[in-house]
Amino acid sequence: MLKKIRITTAIFCFVFITLLFLDFTGTLHGWFGWLAKIQFIPALLALNVGVALVLVLLTLLFGRIYCSVICPLGVFQDIISWIAGKKKKNRFRYSPAISWLRYGVLVVFIIALIAGVNSVVVMLEPYSAYGRIASNLFAPLYQWGNNVLAYFAERIDSYAFYSVDVWLKSAVTFAVAVVTFAALIILAWCNGRTYCNTICPVGTLLGFISRFSLFKLAFVEEKCSGCGLCARDCKASCIDVKTKRIDQSRCVTCFNCIEKCRFGAMKYAPRRIGNKKELIGKTSAVATKQDGVSRRNMLSLLTAFIVTNTIKAQQIKVAPPLIKVDGGLATIEDKKIPDRKTPIIPPGALSTKNMKDHCTACQLCVLACPNSVLRPSNKLMTFMQPEMSYERGYCRPECTECSQVCPTGAINAITAADKSAISIGQVVWIKDNCVVNKDKIQCHNCERHCPTGAIILVDKDPGSGNSLKIPVVDNELCTGCGACENLCPARPFSAIYVEGNVRHHSI
Repeated sequence: MLKKIRITTAIFCFVFITLLFLDFTGTLHGWFGWLAKIQFIPALLALNVGVALVLVLLTLLFGRIYCSVICPLGVFQDIISWIAGKKKKNRFRYSPAISWLRYGVLVVFIIALIAGVNSVVVMLEPYSAYGRIASNLFAPLYQWGNNVLAYFAERIDSYAFYSVDVWLKSAVTFAVAVVTFAALIILAWCNGRTYCNTICPVGTLLGFISRFSLFKLAFVEEKCSGCGLCARDCKASCIDVKTKRIDQSRCVTCFNCIEKCRFGAMKYAPRRIGNKKELIGKTSAVATKQDGVSRRNMLSLLTAFIVTNTIKAQQIKVAPPLIKVDGGLATIEDKKIPDRKTPIIPPGALSTKNMKDHCTACQLCVLACPNSVLRPSNKLMTFMQPEMSYERGYCRPECTECSQVCPTGAINAITAADKSAISIGQVVWIKDNCVVNKDKIQCHNCERHCPTGAIILVDKDPGSGNSLKIPVVDNELCTGCGACENLCPARPFSAIYVEGNVRHHSI
């Protein structure tokens, strides 16, 4: 029964966290976005003290339930291990903990987190590692499948589906996702939870806390025959049959050992301290009673947590797709990214420092952006964190999707009204690139499409009756949305582009 509860809850969390990265309509974020916010490191970075304390309390009560139920990277490894187990059963064995590596990685992670060495933090954080896999490997397949359905639906005059652009946002991030994906599959296929118990800093930290947990798995020694079946099914490799000991810091509370034991020699029950030793399950009657209590407690806690958060969530409206056409037959050269001295970060991010200190590069905001302006950074100090660029679109004034999905506080939730008063960048005009100067033809694109009226056209040659007009920018009105840059006809570089603001300010 315990294993069924764990598997059911884990499937729920894993499926809907994965769907958060696949859902390009934004429908599910209103209902299940809280699943991203209850991840351990995002909760800490967002200063969600309540969530962090609940996760620590959950670990102190039941052990590493977080790793086997809530963490998507942990559940993903379980799925791979389960598939591998179909071909070769009872393939695990006890192995001593590599403590120097586990705690060494944890110390490096904590130092990097405090010092702001983002490239180390984003590589080791488990939720973000899974997010990169889902966004770079799973999401394109999901979107291509959607486009196939949209193609056939259109043939029968149905618009239940619409096609979306599938494009590579960052080759570096994609490569990191592929390497992580391959490493996890190899480790989980061969050794189960090796990654969680040797590399993952969250697993090491919660493992240390779980050594003091109230409910623990333990042997009922008078019933144990020493067959070793429990150890051969332990994907954490933490059960030593010879000494009848379980390494509680590595046990992920999967309950495989209880299910496999034929003699009822494994119990999950509250520990009792007596004569400086932990005495668990002295009689089968007491053990059964304690097992029932633990089952009810765990089920009620997890169920209440899930139901409460789901009911409180509100479904957000889905905006209709924006179809962009050029209206002509001429081949249009692709735009190139200008050399920005300061990166542009989304409205709600407050400053480049806030983004750098809080973002774990999970890619959730990148996938949620309907305007294709967010993509991962390739710079070392902001490695894989989101930056804005306007070659494929611009940041529309009514869109606040990225601020609604961020679980870490790197992008604070804002409304469309808030966004209209936030300046994320300033416009720079390159006169030599402008078609007015280069081709001697009049262009009104930047002025016409500026949503704040920050761009006006003035005479290039004052006093001349037939003078062409060039743009002048009022940066007191400019929000840095990038409409002018995106819609500028100059190629390959726009004649007008946006430089990011180090700190956002109100206009």
